[in-house]
Amino acid sequence: MPVRLPADLKEDMTMSDLYFGTDLFSEFDRLQRQMASLFGGFPSSIRSGRFGAFPQINIGSTDDSIEIVAFAPGVDPANLDVSIDKGLLTISGERGTAQPEAGDDTRTYAQERFAGAFRRVIELPQHADPDKVTAQYTNGCLAVSIGKRETSKPRAITVQGNPSQN
Repeated sequence: MPVRLPADLKEDMTMSDLYFGTDLFSEFDRLQRQMASLFGGFPSSIRSGRFGAFPQINIGSTDDSIEIVAFAPGVDPANLDVSIDKGLLTISGERGTAQPEAGDDTRTYAQERFAGAFRRVIELPQHADPDKVTAQYTNGCLAVSIGKRETSKPRAITVQGNPSQN
């Protein structure tokens, strides 16, 4: 059955308006929502490898070092392994479960807290010095500091000139 449009609308509408509607941007929004639901959403940044990666990390730098903080609450520091090999920093370990006592009547039907083995691998910049690494676990945060090679540190360069050539 053909669609009949009022006469005043026929003049301003094109074939694409009939197919897509008059607001193309709303169609793009709809398509993006469908794609997000199909693939489970998109990473929040280019460096996001997967959702729910544990431990979450922050990476920054100073003039002298690269600073990495891994947020790993509930992990026994004795169960943490930190290593550097071929320019990759690996943080691995295991976090135990926080289940109720065996005799408790509580039944878990949803659990958001991660438990089990984990491993994060972070590519380091070339100026990272694997011989200058310290790691400290405090209040659920693992702070790893990696020194920079001396050749990569900022330095001032004196410009020399010949005073007789003015």
